[in-house]
Amino acid sequence: MAANEFQQHALSVADSQQANAAFAERRAIAAERFAATAWPGRKTEAWKYTSLRSLQELTEASFAEQAKAIELPEAVKAVDSYRLVFVDGVFQADLSGDLPEFACRFSEANAEQKAFINEKLGTVVATQAESARNLFSYLNDAWLHDGVLLHLPRGASLDKPLYLVYVSTSEAAKATLAHQRLLVWLEDNSQANVIEHYLSESVASNDDDVSSLTNGITEIHVGQNAQLHHTRLNLEDEAHTHIGGVHLALSRDSVAKCFALGEGGRLKRIDYQISHNGPGAELIMHGAYLARNKQLIDYHTCIEHREPHCTSLEVIRGIVGDKAKAVFNGRIHIHQDAQKTLAELHNRNLLTSNGAEVDTKPELEIYADDVKCAHGATVSQLDETALYYLQSRGIEAAEARMLLSYGFVNEVLSQLPYQPLLESLQVRLRARFIDEARKSAAEKLIGESA
Repeated sequence: MAANEFQQHALSVADSQQANAAFAERRAIAAERFAATAWPGRKTEAWKYTSLRSLQELTEASFAEQAKAIELPEAVKAVDSYRLVFVDGVFQADLSGDLPEFACRFSEANAEQKAFINEKLGTVVATQAESARNLFSYLNDAWLHDGVLLHLPRGASLDKPLYLVYVSTSEAAKATLAHQRLLVWLEDNSQANVIEHYLSESVASNDDDVSSLTNGITEIHVGQNAQLHHTRLNLEDEAHTHIGGVHLALSRDSVAKCFALGEGGRLKRIDYQISHNGPGAELIMHGAYLARNKQLIDYHTCIEHREPHCTSLEVIRGIVGDKAKAVFNGRIHIHQDAQKTLAELHNRNLLTSNGAEVDTKPELEIYADDVKCAHGATVSQLDETALYYLQSRGIEAAEARMLLSYGFVNEVLSQLPYQPLLESLQVRLRARFIDEARKSAAEKLIGESA
Protein backbone atom coordinates (compact mmCIF):
# COMPACT_ATOMS: atom_id res chain seq x y z
CA MET A 1 0.00 0.00 0.00
CA ALA A 2 1.46 3.37 -0.98
CA ALA A 3 2.09 5.76 1.87
CA ASN A 4 0.10 8.54 0.20
CA GLU A 5 -3.09 6.47 0.09
CA PHE A 6 -3.95 7.95 3.46
CA GLN A 7 -3.46 11.43 2.04
CA GLN A 8 -5.83 10.62 -0.81
CA HIS A 9 -8.43 9.21 1.56
CA ALA A 10 -8.12 12.17 3.93
CA LEU A 11 -8.74 14.55 1.03
CA SER A 12 -11.77 12.58 -0.13
CA VAL A 13 -13.17 12.76 3.40
CA ALA A 14 -12.67 16.53 3.37
CA ASP A 15 -14.52 16.78 0.04
CA SER A 16 -17.48 14.86 1.41
CA GLN A 17 -17.85 16.89 4.63
CA GLN A 18 -20.78 19.17 5.27
CA ALA A 19 -18.65 22.07 6.42
CA ASN A 20 -19.21 25.63 7.57
CA ALA A 21 -19.17 27.89 4.51
CA ALA A 22 -17.09 30.44 6.43
CA PHE A 23 -14.14 28.04 6.35
CA ALA A 24 -14.43 27.06 2.67
CA GLU A 25 -11.46 29.06 1.40
CA ARG A 26 -9.24 28.05 4.33
CA ARG A 27 -10.15 24.39 3.83
CA ALA A 28 -9.44 24.50 0.10
CA ILE A 29 -6.02 26.11 0.53
CA ALA A 30 -5.08 23.64 3.26
CA ALA A 31 -6.19 20.67 1.16
CA GLU A 32 -3.95 21.80 -1.67
CA ARG A 33 -0.98 22.14 0.68
CA PHE A 34 -1.68 18.80 2.31
CA ALA A 35 -1.80 17.08 -1.08
CA ALA A 36 1.42 18.78 -2.21
CA THR A 37 3.46 18.02 0.92
CA ALA A 38 5.75 15.00 0.75
CA TRP A 39 4.85 12.14 3.05
CA PRO A 40 7.31 11.94 5.99
CA GLY A 41 9.68 8.98 5.96
CA ARG A 42 12.78 7.73 7.73
CA LYS A 43 14.86 10.41 6.02
CA THR A 44 12.60 13.17 7.32
CA GLU A 45 14.40 14.40 10.44
CA ALA A 46 11.23 15.28 12.37
CA TRP A 47 9.88 11.75 11.82
CA LYS A 48 13.15 9.81 11.83
CA TYR A 49 12.22 7.52 14.72
CA THR A 50 8.43 7.48 14.29
CA SER A 51 6.68 5.42 11.65
CA LEU A 52 3.33 6.53 10.21
CA ARG A 53 2.53 3.01 9.08
CA SER A 54 -0.50 2.76 11.34
CA LEU A 55 -2.26 5.47 9.32
CA GLN A 56 -2.47 3.01 6.45
CA GLU A 57 -5.10 1.14 8.48
CA LEU A 58 -7.38 4.19 8.24
CA THR A 59 -8.04 4.40 4.52
CA GLU A 60 -11.70 3.54 5.10
CA ALA A 61 -12.19 5.58 8.27
CA SER A 62 -14.87 8.25 8.41
CA PHE A 63 -16.27 10.89 10.74
CA ALA A 64 -18.96 9.76 13.15
CA GLU A 65 -22.44 11.00 12.21
CA GLN A 66 -23.81 11.12 15.72
CA ALA A 67 -22.55 10.89 19.27
CA LYS A 68 -22.70 7.57 21.05
CA ALA A 69 -24.25 7.60 24.54
CA ILE A 70 -21.54 7.29 27.18
CA GLU A 71 -21.00 7.85 30.89
CA LEU A 72 -18.24 10.20 31.95
CA PRO A 73 -15.73 9.06 34.60
CA GLU A 74 -16.44 10.38 38.08
CA ALA A 75 -13.10 12.19 38.19
CA VAL A 76 -14.08 14.22 35.13
CA LYS A 77 -17.46 15.15 36.60
CA ALA A 78 -15.82 16.12 39.90
CA VAL A 79 -13.77 18.95 38.38
CA ASP A 80 -15.54 22.26 38.91
CA SER A 81 -15.31 23.68 35.42
CA TYR A 82 -16.93 24.93 32.24
CA ARG A 83 -17.13 21.56 30.51
CA LEU A 84 -17.57 20.71 26.84
CA VAL A 85 -17.74 17.05 25.81
CA PHE A 86 -17.14 15.63 22.34
CA VAL A 87 -17.68 11.92 21.61
CA ASP A 88 -15.89 10.65 18.49
CA GLY A 89 -15.58 14.28 17.48
CA VAL A 90 -19.31 15.02 17.87
CA PHE A 91 -20.48 17.55 20.45
CA GLN A 92 -22.63 16.00 23.18
CA ALA A 93 -24.81 18.62 24.81
CA ASP A 94 -26.26 16.45 27.59
CA LEU A 95 -22.78 15.88 29.06
CA SER A 96 -21.70 19.49 28.65
CA GLY A 97 -22.49 22.54 30.73
CA ASP A 98 -23.01 26.22 30.15
CA LEU A 99 -20.11 28.21 28.75
CA PRO A 100 -18.85 31.57 30.03
CA GLU A 101 -19.59 34.60 27.88
CA PHE A 102 -16.00 34.56 26.64
CA ALA A 103 -16.25 31.10 25.03
CA CYS A 104 -18.21 29.45 22.23
CA ARG A 105 -18.16 26.70 19.68
CA PHE A 106 -17.26 27.92 16.21
CA SER A 107 -20.62 26.70 14.89
CA GLU A 108 -22.51 28.81 17.46
CA ALA A 109 -20.41 31.97 17.26
CA ASN A 110 -22.10 35.34 16.89
CA ALA A 111 -21.06 37.81 14.18
CA GLU A 112 -18.34 39.41 16.30
CA GLN A 113 -16.91 36.05 17.35
CA LYS A 114 -16.98 34.75 13.77
CA ALA A 115 -14.99 37.76 12.62
CA PHE A 116 -12.47 37.21 15.42
CA ILE A 117 -12.11 33.50 14.56
CA ASN A 118 -11.54 34.25 10.89
CA GLU A 119 -8.95 36.88 11.79
CA LYS A 120 -6.97 34.95 14.40
CA LEU A 121 -7.33 31.26 13.53
CA GLY A 122 -4.07 29.95 12.15
CA THR A 123 -1.99 32.98 13.10
CA VAL A 124 -0.11 31.27 15.94
CA VAL A 125 0.64 28.19 13.83
CA ALA A 126 1.79 30.44 10.99
CA THR A 127 4.60 31.91 13.12
CA GLN A 128 6.28 28.50 13.37
CA ALA A 129 8.92 27.31 10.91
CA GLU A 130 7.71 25.17 8.02
CA SER A 131 8.65 21.49 8.33
CA ALA A 132 7.28 18.05 7.66
CA ARG A 133 5.21 18.13 10.84
CA ASN A 134 3.06 20.86 9.32
CA LEU A 135 1.55 18.19 7.08
CA PHE A 136 -0.99 17.42 9.79
CA SER A 137 -1.62 21.09 10.51
CA TYR A 138 -2.73 21.36 6.89
CA LEU A 139 -4.94 18.32 7.36
CA ASN A 140 -6.52 19.90 10.41
CA ASP A 141 -7.44 22.97 8.37
CA ALA A 142 -8.68 20.80 5.51
CA TRP A 143 -11.05 19.02 7.91
CA LEU A 144 -12.05 22.21 9.73
CA HIS A 145 -15.79 22.31 10.44
CA ASP A 146 -16.06 23.23 14.12
CA GLY A 147 -13.93 24.10 17.09
CA VAL A 148 -13.86 26.01 20.37
CA LEU A 149 -12.95 29.64 21.00
CA LEU A 150 -11.94 31.16 24.33
CA HIS A 151 -11.33 34.90 24.03
CA LEU A 152 -10.70 36.69 27.29
CA PRO A 153 -10.82 40.50 27.08
CA ARG A 154 -8.22 42.73 28.70
CA GLY A 155 -8.05 42.31 32.49
CA ALA A 156 -10.61 39.47 32.62
CA SER A 157 -10.18 36.32 34.67
CA LEU A 158 -11.90 32.98 34.09
CA ASP A 159 -13.30 31.92 37.45
CA LYS A 160 -12.93 28.18 36.75
CA PRO A 161 -11.20 26.07 34.10
CA LEU A 162 -12.45 25.58 30.57
CA TYR A 163 -12.51 21.76 30.42
CA LEU A 164 -12.62 20.12 26.98
CA VAL A 165 -13.26 16.37 27.09
CA TYR A 166 -12.72 14.33 23.93
CA VAL A 167 -13.92 10.73 24.18
CA SER A 168 -13.19 8.03 21.62
CA THR A 169 -15.43 4.95 21.58
CA SER A 170 -14.83 1.45 20.28
CA GLU A 171 -16.93 0.37 17.31
CA ALA A 172 -16.33 -3.27 16.45
CA ALA A 173 -15.75 -2.93 12.71
CA LYS A 174 -15.48 0.78 11.97
CA ALA A 175 -12.53 3.12 12.26
CA THR A 176 -13.46 6.71 13.06
CA LEU A 177 -11.86 10.07 12.47
CA ALA A 178 -12.10 12.95 14.93
CA HIS A 179 -11.15 16.58 14.37
CA GLN A 180 -10.26 18.96 17.21
CA ARG A 181 -9.49 22.66 17.02
CA LEU A 182 -9.07 25.03 19.93
CA LEU A 183 -8.28 28.76 19.79
CA VAL A 184 -7.41 30.45 23.08
CA TRP A 185 -6.74 34.18 23.01
CA LEU A 186 -5.87 35.94 26.26
CA GLU A 187 -5.70 39.70 25.99
CA ASP A 188 -3.34 41.72 28.20
CA ASN A 189 -3.57 41.18 31.99
CA SER A 190 -6.08 38.32 31.70
CA GLN A 191 -5.92 34.88 33.31
CA ALA A 192 -7.31 31.43 32.43
CA ASN A 193 -6.95 27.72 33.10
CA VAL A 194 -7.60 25.31 30.22
CA ILE A 195 -7.79 21.51 30.32
CA GLU A 196 -7.77 19.24 27.26
CA HIS A 197 -8.56 15.66 28.21
CA TYR A 198 -8.52 12.88 25.61
CA LEU A 199 -9.76 9.51 26.81
CA SER A 200 -11.40 6.33 25.60
CA GLU A 201 -14.67 4.76 26.61
CA SER A 202 -12.78 1.58 27.46
CA VAL A 203 -9.12 1.02 28.25
CA ALA A 204 -8.87 -2.65 27.24
CA SER A 205 -7.57 -3.21 23.73
CA ASN A 206 -5.35 -5.47 21.68
CA ASP A 207 -3.67 -5.68 18.30
CA ASP A 208 -6.91 -6.80 16.63
CA ASP A 209 -8.88 -3.70 17.64
CA VAL A 210 -9.83 -1.23 14.93
CA SER A 211 -7.71 1.90 15.05
CA SER A 212 -9.19 5.39 15.10
CA LEU A 213 -7.54 8.76 14.57
CA THR A 214 -7.72 12.12 16.32
CA ASN A 215 -6.11 15.08 14.60
CA GLY A 216 -5.97 18.04 16.96
CA ILE A 217 -4.51 21.54 16.89
CA THR A 218 -4.51 24.01 19.78
CA GLU A 219 -3.48 27.62 19.29
CA ILE A 220 -2.87 29.87 22.28
CA HIS A 221 -1.96 33.55 22.43
CA VAL A 222 -1.01 34.91 25.87
CA GLY A 223 -1.09 38.72 25.96
CA GLN A 224 1.16 41.06 27.91
CA ASN A 225 1.23 40.28 31.64
CA ALA A 226 -1.41 37.56 31.11
CA GLN A 227 -1.30 34.16 32.81
CA LEU A 228 -2.24 30.73 31.48
CA HIS A 229 -2.29 27.23 32.92
CA HIS A 230 -2.73 24.62 30.19
CA THR A 231 -3.19 20.90 30.84
CA ARG A 232 -3.23 18.25 28.11
CA LEU A 233 -3.98 14.63 29.03
CA ASN A 234 -3.69 12.05 26.24
CA LEU A 235 -5.10 8.89 27.79
CA GLU A 236 -6.77 7.15 24.86
CA ASP A 237 -6.70 3.36 24.60
CA GLU A 238 -4.02 1.31 22.92
CA ALA A 239 -5.71 1.07 19.53
CA HIS A 240 -6.01 4.82 19.12
CA THR A 241 -3.86 7.04 16.92
CA HIS A 242 -3.45 10.68 17.88
CA ILE A 243 -1.48 13.33 16.04
CA GLY A 244 -1.70 16.69 17.75
CA GLY A 245 -0.02 20.03 18.15
CA VAL A 246 -0.01 22.78 20.76
CA HIS A 247 1.14 26.16 19.44
CA LEU A 248 1.74 28.78 22.12
CA ALA A 249 2.80 32.43 21.69
CA LEU A 250 3.95 34.40 24.75
CA SER A 251 3.95 38.20 24.93
CA ARG A 252 5.87 40.60 27.20
CA ASP A 253 5.90 39.54 30.90
CA SER A 254 3.36 36.76 30.31
CA VAL A 255 3.47 33.45 32.20
CA ALA A 256 2.45 30.04 30.87
CA LYS A 257 2.46 26.85 32.91
CA CYS A 258 1.93 23.65 30.93
CA PHE A 259 1.28 20.09 32.08
CA ALA A 260 1.33 17.19 29.62
CA LEU A 261 0.72 13.51 30.26
CA GLY A 262 0.46 10.88 27.55
CA GLU A 263 0.00 7.12 27.43
CA GLY A 264 1.15 5.27 24.34
CA GLY A 265 -1.07 3.98 21.57
CA ARG A 266 -0.73 2.59 18.10
CA LEU A 267 0.76 5.97 17.28
CA LYS A 268 0.75 9.05 19.47
CA ARG A 269 2.64 12.12 18.29
CA ILE A 270 2.33 15.45 20.12
CA ASP A 271 4.21 18.60 19.09
CA TYR A 272 4.65 21.61 21.37
CA GLN A 273 5.74 24.78 19.57
CA ILE A 274 6.30 27.64 22.00
CA SER A 275 7.54 31.15 21.14
CA HIS A 276 8.70 33.85 23.53
CA ASN A 277 7.67 36.88 21.53
CA GLY A 278 8.08 39.56 24.21
CA PRO A 279 10.71 40.40 26.85
CA GLY A 280 10.22 38.85 30.27
CA ALA A 281 8.00 35.98 29.13
CA GLU A 282 8.12 32.84 31.29
CA LEU A 283 7.36 29.19 30.52
CA ILE A 284 7.22 26.30 32.99
CA MET A 285 6.43 22.91 31.49
CA HIS A 286 6.16 19.54 33.22
CA GLY A 287 5.29 16.36 31.39
CA ALA A 288 5.46 12.58 31.31
CA TYR A 289 4.94 9.86 28.74
CA LEU A 290 4.25 6.20 29.42
CA ALA A 291 4.39 3.32 26.95
CA ARG A 292 4.02 -0.46 27.27
CA ASN A 293 3.18 -3.55 25.17
CA LYS A 294 3.93 -2.51 21.57
CA GLN A 295 2.87 1.11 21.93
CA LEU A 296 4.55 4.10 20.32
CA ILE A 297 4.59 7.60 21.78
CA ASP A 298 6.47 10.63 20.48
CA TYR A 299 6.78 14.09 22.01
CA HIS A 300 8.52 16.88 20.09
CA THR A 301 8.96 20.22 21.84
CA CYS A 302 10.48 23.38 20.39
CA ILE A 303 10.97 26.52 22.47
CA GLU A 304 11.89 29.66 20.57
CA HIS A 305 13.51 32.41 22.65
CA ARG A 306 13.20 35.46 20.40
CA GLU A 307 13.36 38.28 22.98
CA PRO A 308 15.63 39.14 25.95
CA HIS A 309 15.07 38.41 29.65
CA CYS A 310 12.85 35.36 29.04
CA THR A 311 12.91 32.08 30.97
CA SER A 312 11.89 28.50 30.28
CA LEU A 313 11.99 25.36 32.37
CA GLU A 314 11.05 22.03 30.82
CA VAL A 315 11.01 18.81 32.88
CA ILE A 316 9.90 15.66 31.05
CA ARG A 317 9.93 12.08 32.38
CA GLY A 318 9.33 8.86 30.45
CA ILE A 319 8.67 5.26 31.50
CA VAL A 320 8.80 2.61 28.78
CA GLY A 321 8.19 -1.12 29.23
CA ASP A 322 7.62 -4.39 27.37
CA LYS A 323 8.42 -3.85 23.65
CA ALA A 324 7.18 -0.28 23.52
CA LYS A 325 8.98 2.67 22.00
CA ALA A 326 9.17 6.30 23.07
CA VAL A 327 10.65 9.25 21.22
CA PHE A 328 11.49 12.61 22.73
CA ASN A 329 12.99 15.53 20.87
CA GLY A 330 13.36 18.73 22.85
CA ARG A 331 14.77 21.81 21.16
CA ILE A 332 15.65 25.20 22.65
CA HIS A 333 16.51 27.91 20.14
CA ILE A 334 18.06 31.11 21.51
CA HIS A 335 17.89 33.86 18.89
CA GLN A 336 20.54 36.56 18.56
CA ASP A 337 18.47 39.24 20.32
CA ALA A 338 17.48 36.96 23.21
CA GLN A 339 20.14 38.15 25.67
CA LYS A 340 19.79 37.37 29.40
CA THR A 341 17.84 34.18 28.61
CA LEU A 342 17.52 31.47 31.27
CA ALA A 343 16.57 28.11 29.76
CA GLU A 344 16.67 24.54 31.08
CA LEU A 345 15.56 21.23 29.59
CA HIS A 346 15.68 17.95 31.52
CA ASN A 347 14.53 14.61 30.11
CA ARG A 348 14.85 11.44 32.20
CA ASN A 349 13.75 8.01 31.04
CA LEU A 350 13.21 4.70 32.80
CA LEU A 351 13.21 1.41 30.90
CA THR A 352 11.41 -1.35 32.78
CA SER A 353 12.19 -4.20 30.37
CA ASN A 354 15.00 -5.31 28.08
CA GLY A 355 12.80 -4.95 25.01
CA ALA A 356 11.82 -1.32 25.61
CA GLU A 357 13.33 1.47 23.53
CA VAL A 358 13.63 5.23 23.90
CA ASP A 359 15.17 7.67 21.44
CA THR A 360 15.84 10.98 23.15
CA LYS A 361 17.45 14.00 21.55
CA PRO A 362 17.80 17.25 23.51
CA GLU A 363 18.94 20.17 21.36
CA LEU A 364 20.31 23.56 22.36
CA GLU A 365 20.96 26.13 19.63
CA ILE A 366 22.36 29.46 20.87
CA TYR A 367 23.06 32.63 18.92
CA ALA A 368 23.24 35.04 21.89
CA ASP A 369 26.33 35.39 24.10
CA ASP A 370 24.81 36.42 27.45
CA VAL A 371 22.60 33.49 28.45
CA LYS A 372 22.41 30.70 31.03
CA CYS A 373 21.23 27.43 29.50
CA ALA A 374 21.34 23.76 30.41
CA HIS A 375 19.98 20.62 28.81
CA GLY A 376 20.38 16.91 29.30
CA ALA A 377 18.83 13.48 28.94
CA THR A 378 19.30 10.18 30.75
CA VAL A 379 18.12 6.62 30.13
CA SER A 380 18.28 4.11 32.97
CA GLN A 381 16.69 0.97 34.41
CA LEU A 382 15.21 0.25 37.80
CA ASP A 383 17.86 0.41 40.51
CA GLU A 384 18.56 -3.17 41.63
CA THR A 385 19.97 -1.94 44.93
CA ALA A 386 16.78 -0.01 45.68
CA LEU A 387 14.70 -3.06 44.70
CA TYR A 388 16.74 -5.26 47.03
CA TYR A 389 16.40 -2.75 49.87
CA LEU A 390 12.60 -2.58 49.56
CA GLN A 391 12.29 -6.37 49.38
CA SER A 392 14.55 -6.74 52.41
CA ARG A 393 11.98 -4.64 54.29
CA GLY A 394 9.22 -7.13 53.48
CA ILE A 395 7.82 -5.50 50.34
CA GLU A 396 6.97 -7.93 47.54
CA ALA A 397 8.99 -7.66 44.34
CA ALA A 398 6.07 -6.50 42.20
CA GLU A 399 5.08 -3.82 44.69
CA ALA A 400 8.71 -2.69 45.00
CA ARG A 401 8.94 -2.21 41.24
CA MET A 402 5.65 -0.33 41.30
CA LEU A 403 6.87 2.00 44.04
CA LEU A 404 10.07 2.85 42.18
CA SER A 405 8.26 3.45 38.89
CA TYR A 406 5.60 5.56 40.55
CA GLY A 407 8.19 7.56 42.48
CA PHE A 408 10.05 8.26 39.25
CA VAL A 409 7.03 9.94 37.64
CA ASN A 410 5.31 11.34 40.74
CA GLU A 411 7.49 14.46 40.85
CA VAL A 412 5.97 15.50 37.54
CA LEU A 413 2.48 14.20 38.33
CA SER A 414 2.30 16.34 41.47
CA GLN A 415 2.32 19.46 39.28
CA LEU A 416 -1.27 18.75 38.16
CA PRO A 417 -3.42 21.27 40.08
CA TYR A 418 -6.80 19.51 39.81
CA GLN A 419 -7.25 17.18 42.77
CA PRO A 420 -9.95 14.86 41.32
CA LEU A 421 -7.86 14.25 38.20
CA LEU A 422 -4.66 13.88 40.21
CA GLU A 423 -6.17 11.25 42.51
CA SER A 424 -7.65 9.36 39.57
CA LEU A 425 -4.31 9.32 37.77
CA GLN A 426 -2.48 8.20 40.89
CA VAL A 427 -4.77 5.17 41.19
CA ARG A 428 -4.53 4.48 37.46
CA LEU A 429 -0.74 4.62 37.38
CA ARG A 430 -0.25 2.51 40.51
CA ALA A 431 -2.43 -0.20 38.94
CA ARG A 432 -0.55 0.12 35.68
CA PHE A 433 2.88 -0.20 37.28
CA ILE A 434 1.99 -3.15 39.47
CA ASP A 435 0.47 -4.93 36.45
CA GLU A 436 3.68 -4.35 34.53
CA ALA A 437 5.77 -5.53 37.48
CA ARG A 438 3.81 -8.79 37.78
CA LYS A 439 4.08 -9.38 34.05
CA SER A 440 7.83 -8.80 34.20
CA ALA A 441 8.19 -11.20 37.12
CA ALA A 442 6.20 -13.89 35.29
CA GLU A 443 8.30 -13.51 32.14
CA LYS A 444 11.48 -13.70 34.20
CA LEU A 445 10.27 -16.91 35.88
CA ILE A 446 9.42 -18.46 32.53
CA GLY A 447 12.84 -17.51 31.18
CA GLU A 448 14.64 -19.07 34.12
CA SER A 449 12.70 -22.31 33.83
CA ALA A 450 13.19 -22.64 30.07
